[in-house]
Amino acid sequence: MEKRDAINRIIKLIVQAQDIALKADIPNLLQPGLVKEMIVADILGHELITSKRDADACDPEDSSVKFEYLSCYEGGTGQLDRMFKSPQGKRAESLQRITRNQAIYFAIFYKKHPLKPKVIYKVSPKKVREETERQLDRSRNVISHVGFPESWVRNNGTVVYEDEINNYPNS
Repeated sequence: MEKRDAINRIIKLIVQAQDIALKADIPNLLQPGLVKEMIVADILGHELITSKRDADACDPEDSSVKFEYLSCYEGGTGQLDRMFKSPQGKRAESLQRITRNQAIYFAIFYKKHPLKPKVIYKVSPKKVREETERQLDRSRNVISHVGFPESWVRNNGTVVYEDEINNYPNS
């Protein structure tokens, strides 16, 4: 297949997918991170939340039980964007993005298969908040991206999903 033909086919498929998404009340399928959030929610049996200012998912039986998802590729770093060190009110709002959740899930995706999760970890919001505050306190910036390398997640989380086939070695 020629590159131009492949691009045209991709565009048609994305338009079809967006039409389906609209029927499921998903206004912008290509919102950054949304497709990976959909994949993680499906694997974990959570209800996806598509509102940009809310958590990423909730318990399908109790919408007050919320979850946040962070993701990266193998060897990478999941991050919370635009976390405020100060003023205190903005910092509290930023930390609320962590503490409103019952759990934080970190999904590690294969580099060569970017929509295939290799492993998903569950980490307590308490541990994520402690690490976030440590990083914010050390930051020279008022607004920071707080990063969680795969090694930190592995040491502080519990595996809740692992690719059984693991058919993508050395990805």
